[in-house]
Amino acid sequence: IFLNEKLLARVKSIYDKKEQLNLSTEDAKLLEDLYESFKANGATLNKDDKEKYRKLSMDLSMLTLQFDQNALKDKNRFELLITDENELSGLPESARDAAAMLAKSKDKDGWLFNLSAPSYIPFMRYSDKRDLREKMYREYMSVGNKGDEFDNKDIIKKIVNIRLEIAQLMGFKNYAEYALEHTMAKNSANVYKLLNQLLEAYKPIAINEYNAVEGFALGTEKENITVMPWDWSYYSNKLKDKKFNINEEMLRPYFELEQVKKGVFGLAEKLYGITFRKNTEIPVYHKEVEAFEVFDKDGKFLAVLYTDFHPRPGKRAGAWMTSYKDQWIDKKTGENSRPHVSVVMNFTKPTENKPALLTFNEVETFLHEFGHSLHGMFANSTYRSLSGTNVYWDFVELPSQIMENFAIEKDFLNTFARHYQTGEVLPDELIKRLVDASNFNIAYACLRQLSFGLLDMAWYTHNTPFEGDVKAYEQEAWKDAQILPVVQEACMSTQFSHIFAGGYAAGYYSYKWAEVLDADAFSLFKQKGIFNQEVADSFRNNILSKGGTEHPMILYKRFRGQEPSIDALLIRNGIKK
Repeated sequence: IFLNEKLLARVKSIYDKKEQLNLSTEDAKLLEDLYESFKANGATLNKDDKEKYRKLSMDLSMLTLQFDQNALKDKNRFELLITDENELSGLPESARDAAAMLAKSKDKDGWLFNLSAPSYIPFMRYSDKRDLREKMYREYMSVGNKGDEFDNKDIIKKIVNIRLEIAQLMGFKNYAEYALEHTMAKNSANVYKLLNQLLEAYKPIAINEYNAVEGFALGTEKENITVMPWDWSYYSNKLKDKKFNINEEMLRPYFELEQVKKGVFGLAEKLYGITFRKNTEIPVYHKEVEAFEVFDKDGKFLAVLYTDFHPRPGKRAGAWMTSYKDQWIDKKTGENSRPHVSVVMNFTKPTENKPALLTFNEVETFLHEFGHSLHGMFANSTYRSLSGTNVYWDFVELPSQIMENFAIEKDFLNTFARHYQTGEVLPDELIKRLVDASNFNIAYACLRQLSFGLLDMAWYTHNTPFEGDVKAYEQEAWKDAQILPVVQEACMSTQFSHIFAGGYAAGYYSYKWAEVLDADAFSLFKQKGIFNQEVADSFRNNILSKGGTEHPMILYKRFRGQEPSIDALLIRNGIKK
């Protein structure tokens, strides 16, 4: 479609006289986006270059699929089976129960662990067995990097070189400049400016955090120990527990999935007046999936929301929101065709004797993906291509990340956080400790995200084909943001689906970009009240419902009354007073 010359000619004939057409704001944005899409997808190239672009695009599509499949297959084939109960030392009951259930599902005796998040994360956080933590870490960080049929190193070279070739075919010096042209950041210089500002602000504190964890480890073990990547989660969690007397397992009984669901849905009801009604008549793609009809505050049908919470064989890792059917308005009839969206997670599964009890981090993940779904459900645009989450990618995370802020708000937690056995509400003292601990090792967490952003930008800002060593290039690319000792064999790139198989090539920075936006935006909720109707309505009307109908900075300033700065984020994280 984008390489159809006659279609381009028709679009361009309108685009060239757009100033004389008195178009509405939305129509003007549609025309601009449509013409730019044709350009970005090779429509203005000569005949030979179009054919070259067509082949490169097809090759890239196959390679990204192969990358993702290799990473998934390699990750899924590793299992750690424990048959000696002594080897479970330190692991909480929830992790043991889940591992026993996983082993049973595969007709094995003992406790089975794998590299999926609900299995890997608690193992690395709680296992007293340092040798097993190291084994798990090395397996995790060698996904796609074993020199076998699932190895992704050569595929990475092909992907980045094809993207470079496409960018240069389009007249850009590298892929980052090509990809960033239609973003809030606009170019790689602005991305690096943000990353370096945050690096300068957070790195000294992150170094202090590492030293504190290592000092704690030395005092705990009574022997010389260097805190390695497989030690970080374990010792930092113990230090957090000691300082704040709080950990994930202490909170887990208060976050039973059905209650969390009521709390998250209830938050949307408090803010926006919408309601959710489960409908078992709506077909779903798996027996674990539930479908809900969503109704607006005036009772009108708003959307269908599908929820898919637990891992299963063949399901991709991570969490995401998907739009199965975007919203649009029929110009002839005026009918507003409403969207169908889903939120997909890989949460801790229920066991034989316990319901699904979430970690606090999983509650935050739920809020995050639900924020994306609100962006889809509130869509109210004439055209589907401008509807919902069809916005600049460094703006798309604002509606999701702003929701995470509610996770430590007492007034929100009190609406749903109850002990699954006793019904006791989450005690005020635990909430206070949760809030006090919310910025624990925050600088290290920031640097971890910055390291991913720097790695992503390094892969897509080189101006000549890459033929080097993937691991060596990675270690050089993100070294300024590395705090933990480097493990030479480890490689993140070979499983980094976000930037090689997903939509985040030269775009991973957008998580931090959106974090600056969400901290600034949520400060208005904090100022006026976290359930303030006026602020919520403004956020819905100026951000959530507008989709990509206007430039995101225009929308943001209309909501906030000012451009964002990093100050609100620094204040929220305790970096700046």
